[in-house]
Amino acid sequence: MAIVYDTYQREAPPRLPLLDAVDPARIVAWHHGEPVNAACFLAQVQAVAAGLPAAPAGVNLCEDRYAFLVAFCAIALRGQANLLPSSRAPQAVDEVMAAHPGCYALGEQALDPAPRGYRQLPPLDAVPPLELDAAWPSIPAGQVVAIGYTSGSTGAPGANLKTWGSFHASNAGNLALLRAAVGPRVEIVATVPPQHMYGMEMSVLLPLLGDVGVHAGRPFFPADVAAALAEVPAPRVLVTTPVHLRALVESGIALPPVAAMVSATAPLPVELARRAEQRFGAPLLEVFGSTETCVFASRRPAVDEDWSLYDGASLHPQPDGTLVQAPQLDAPVALADIVSLSDGGRRFRLCGRHADLLEIAGKRASLGDLTRRLLAIPGVRDGAVFQLDDGDALGVHRIAALAVAPGLDAHAILDALRRAIDPLFLPRPLKLVEALPRNETGKLPRAALLALLGQHDDD
Repeated sequence: MAIVYDTYQREAPPRLPLLDAVDPARIVAWHHGEPVNAACFLAQVQAVAAGLPAAPAGVNLCEDRYAFLVAFCAIALRGQANLLPSSRAPQAVDEVMAAHPGCYALGEQALDPAPRGYRQLPPLDAVPPLELDAAWPSIPAGQVVAIGYTSGSTGAPGANLKTWGSFHASNAGNLALLRAAVGPRVEIVATVPPQHMYGMEMSVLLPLLGDVGVHAGRPFFPADVAAALAEVPAPRVLVTTPVHLRALVESGIALPPVAAMVSATAPLPVELARRAEQRFGAPLLEVFGSTETCVFASRRPAVDEDWSLYDGASLHPQPDGTLVQAPQLDAPVALADIVSLSDGGRRFRLCGRHADLLEIAGKRASLGDLTRRLLAIPGVRDGAVFQLDDGDALGVHRIAALAVAPGLDAHAILDALRRAIDPLFLPRPLKLVEALPRNETGKLPRAALLALLGQHDDD
């Protein structure tokens, strides 16, 4: 079924700047080790926009973060929406394109095979800078500029429409967070893809709408992260995930001085947060949000278990989750997270997710806590506990687990878990694997977990 989306219809709809920079010399990005200023960036955006086809939307497949920035703004400037699949795998791209008849795909690489209607970005370096007295472009606040898809960690990916006005509103909270932690000017290196909503917020919107410069790369290995940080001036902020953070800490590699680190996409273990702060000598900030809501809260897990809401955000606990209100939302959004409020509702503590809560024989547990206890076992490098789809004769769904634990066997892990949890919640089966099927942001799509468990059941 095709997804229907449209802009808001209002009298004289307000317009908001595409790039919040009154100074044409303001550095927006660092590309191939060189700074790119606002005048040069906007000239390249307008040149790309002029060559785009008439269409409702375009799939932004750019791998290079600077190319993504240019393509994102060019698509938006044409009045179109950026389609952001949860994965750039051909099947995921095809499914998104099928839901948006008439769309095209855009990227900086020569793809073979390529999606239908694929267009390659022209060379950007040959575009002359924008004239200093040229009008700076703006976009209607109600225009849908992006459609992000959830990761599929709890089921099939879902589409979420984002207007330019909502992005301006959500960016204000993240910008205030970084200014309070670091100062007015920030240089960002991110290990997350810009297509993911966390990557969009922290490495696309911030350089567009704040005094922020972003490194064009997406470093993966610890040595690559160190090299990317060395290519931007201080103060540096590393935007990353718990998976990448653990790899950095355990690698022993030295990083150029960082002013702060930011983490999201999965719960950050307190011990890892403390090790990272000690190892790299900078505060580690964790942000909380979703593709549906964008970020609306933050904390420093090394020193505080509770989350602080951004200005204008509020939470309303429900029996099966929490309603979120925030400046970027036209209507409250329901999340499955269970919270307890404090400080007059301005702070909260996570108590699990409704879908993660288990009840067997009158006893309760949560998948999140079971996974945390699995990861706490010495020798377990990675792992996940999840519930299977099929129930037994009484309707009870079995609990399963996958673990990466070289040197351990399943019996040893189960013995350690038996000392930490009620035997009713021991995962059976528990399978040892070489690696978990994490996506680019470290999340674990449920379908991939079930498929990997099935492969080992066949062994």
